Amino acid sequence: MGPDRKAGGRLHRTLHHADLRSVPEVRRALRALLRPCLAEEQAATAELLASEVLTNALIHSDHDALFTATVHDGCLRVEVRDFTGRPPRPRTPRPHEATSGRGLLLVEALADDWGVRRHGVGKAVWFELGPVESALEHDGQPDAA
Repeated sequence: MGPDRKAGGRLHRTLHHADLRSVPEVRRALRALLRPCLAEEQAATAELLASEVLTNALIHSDHDALFTATVHDGCLRVEVRDFTGRPPRPRTPRPHEATSGRGLLLVEALADDWGVRRHGVGKAVWFELGPVESALEHDGQPDAA
């Protein structure tokens, strides 16, 4: 795995092609970034979706991937950039595909927004969650009116 930068509400990693061992490491770094600003349930959703998007980039591209997570103005934005121009397509998994084909379906279902942005030699798949609920304010009790 490449260099790691974490400044304020931002995490950036470079991951090497097909290095799926790096996915849990990114999840841990994302969890640490989100711990002070997201409720546990939101952080778990963010980790799941980040894993799916990142795994897709590492499996379906012949190059490295760039992972960026940013918390800004109450929203979390995760972007995974790869260097393959083929756009991702959500698909319905076949019954015999027990562990694949569900990543983008999860992103569609759980993210507040998501999309694909083309760049010079590839694309970036991104998703957003927000507004995020502060972990400091969340105590499992209804808000007082």
